[in-house]
Parts: sequence; structure tokens; C-alpha cells
Amino acid sequence: MERDDVLNGDKLILRGLMFHGFHGVKSEEKTLGQKFLIDIDAWMDLSEAGKTDCLDDTVSYTDLYRIARDVVEGTPQNLLESVAHLIASTTLTKFPKISAVRVKVGKPHVAVHGPVDYLGIEIYRNRKN
Repeated sequence: MERDDVLNGDKLILRGLMFHGFHGVKSEEKTLGQKFLIDIDAWMDLSEAGKTDCLDDTVSYTDLYRIARDVVEGTPQNLLESVAHLIASTTLTKFPKISAVRVKVGKPHVAVHGPVDYLGIEIYRNRKN
């Protein structure tokens, strides 16, 4: 399946997850911590769940939420790229029904000279065949 086919397919959507973590390269980030914003898209075929109305035919949003929370509130990483990678790889490992995942990680409180909503990164990972 091509990436464009996946991106246009069914997906689970989690937006605006906010957790306190201790990620970053500066010592203040490691000691004081800060808020992180997480968005997750997880692609999978949702047609069976739509027909059966059964949770066993999909993946629970709360399971994806817990993965994000456990990573962000867990072991400190230097880079947002590492935080996103851990969320994505854990999601793909735990849920074989998910074919691809996109994770956005943002820092709303950054030391820059000017107003911003947040600065961050976005990664896309798919299941290797």
C-alpha cells in the first residue's frame, strides 16, 4: 500500500493531549519540566468496527492515550524526535491492526523572541512489510 493510500484511509484521531515531562537538552528542561502537546493519527481499517459496533474490532483511544502519557511522563529524552519515535514505535508494536501512525509533539512554552502557539516536530511511521 502506498503512503498516499494510507493517508487517505480510515484513522483514529487524538488531538491536543497535554502532559508534563522533562525532555530537552537544557538543564532547566530536565529539572523543571514543561508541558508537551501531542497529536496522534493512527491508520487502520475501521470498516469492521463500523459494521459490528464492537470495540474488539478497533483500537481503543484510551490505549493510545496511555502510550503517549507513559512516554511523555516517562524517561526524559533530549529530543522531541525521540519522544515521537517512542510513541510511534510503541503504538505499532502493541497494535498490529494499525498500519501507520503520525505523531506530532509540540512545546508551547519555548524561549524564543516572539509569540508562538508551540514549536515542535511531526513524524510518520508505517509498518514495515
